[in-house]
Amino acid sequence: MKKRALISVSDKAGVVELAQALVEQGIEIVSTGGTKTMLQQFDVPVIGVEEVTGAKEMLEGRVKTLHPNIHGGLLAKRDRADHMETLKERGISPFDFVIVNLYPFQQTIANPTVTEADAIENIDIGGPTMLRAAAKNFASITVVVDPRDYDKVVEEVKGAVEVSLETRKALAAKVFRHTAAYDAYIANYFTELVGEENPERFTVTYERKQSLRYGENPHQAATFYANPLGSAFSIAHARQHHGKELSFNNIRDADAALQIVKEFEKPAAVAVKHMNPCGVGVGETLVEAYERAYAADPVSIFGGIVALNRIVDKDVAMQLHEIFLEIVIAPAFTDEALEILTQKKNIRLLTIPFEGEKKSEYWLTSVEGGLLVQEQDEKRLDLQNVTVPTKRQPTEEEWNAVELAWNVVKHVKSNAIVLATHEKTVGIGAGQMNRVGAAKIAIEQAGELAEGAAMASDAFFPMNDTVEAAAKAGIKVIIQPGGSIKDQDSIDMADQYGIAMIMTGVRHFKH
Repeated sequence: MKKRALISVSDKAGVVELAQALVEQGIEIVSTGGTKTMLQQFDVPVIGVEEVTGAKEMLEGRVKTLHPNIHGGLLAKRDRADHMETLKERGISPFDFVIVNLYPFQQTIANPTVTEADAIENIDIGGPTMLRAAAKNFASITVVVDPRDYDKVVEEVKGAVEVSLETRKALAAKVFRHTAAYDAYIANYFTELVGEENPERFTVTYERKQSLRYGENPHQAATFYANPLGSAFSIAHARQHHGKELSFNNIRDADAALQIVKEFEKPAAVAVKHMNPCGVGVGETLVEAYERAYAADPVSIFGGIVALNRIVDKDVAMQLHEIFLEIVIAPAFTDEALEILTQKKNIRLLTIPFEGEKKSEYWLTSVEGGLLVQEQDEKRLDLQNVTVPTKRQPTEEEWNAVELAWNVVKHVKSNAIVLATHEKTVGIGAGQMNRVGAAKIAIEQAGELAEGAAMASDAFFPMNDTVEAAAKAGIKVIIQPGGSIKDQDSIDMADQYGIAMIMTGVRHFKH
């Protein structure tokens, strides 16, 4: 019996060459619509689907392959005599190859101006049905959904006019992953369309961006996946201009740096080490901002990640070049800056579009046996809705200092304390089991710079001991959420030492 291939693709890259190679091996081609027309233009002998089904396509092409003459040929078990007898009685020829890819639903909804009608019309029905049927019957059928697999199929066909069972099974697995992802995009689109915030099932799909050498530690395997429809303002969609491949820890640290630097409108520089900021500076120029971030902790910045929210020019590049940095992230680098920075072979240089829409995405956190899903913490400091319960009010410079400290503390691992001036951080206490412990670390790091600085706490003070430690270090203003049953004790302590205290009513835990 002559072998048959069913070809129907929206992505036509490489399909002519594939069809020609199959024909050379004596394989008959059946095709639909635009694919058929294209193959005929290249003189590939092709049978139209309507010749197989005996029915013209209908409903604007919505129905053309949903027919027993197609699906009988896809689903019949070749080792079952009764199945093959049924095909013979119905005059149905089985298919040995199915090469199908789907309507571009993902690309369609990626367009911000897409209409609901356009999205719906790009939901493929016949394609996934054929793919799933053929993949289910991988024992007899070679099913291909990815043009990158064409060469492998051609290579095996030329060798034996038969694709190995191992390859057929692997291609079937890819098909099921592909159709599952396709359905996930559709499910998520409709979930958002109807405004369902807490669906009974949460479907996500990501595409492999990079196989990593290892995870957090060399004995852990890891892979980096990206959301194709995710925010361009992300490490997942960054463009790398220089340096080695990013590691697992590089990616997480780079993401942490990016999340902090996007808090600032003024020129800002953020240095991150092990997921926590070690120095943050702002200024009238990027050079000034970087110099302040560096001065905040010139020891910890070594080997760190630096994110900047302005174009890196020659002057900034010369400063960055003076120390060892793992990664520099910026909107762009001038040619002169690249010439300077690329003198170091291993530094990674990433650009990310800071301009334009920044999509809000859910944070996904895995736990053994489950997944936690939450909105990003995008709450900004709202000075119109804070209270100052202390006798002393903050000065204008202190307001600027607490704003900087507050922008940073929300990105520091809890329990978190940040000390800052209006120009830069001067002390950061991260990830401590008690709040006064975090404060003591930040105060010790700041040293003499604690005098007159602002203190930010990511959560309320359960006792007044942190306020007392701040007072003894010379801190003059504190910003914290409030909400403790012992708030008054902290307020009284602040009044005792002439400290201005601001309560935001907003907590920023980061575990």
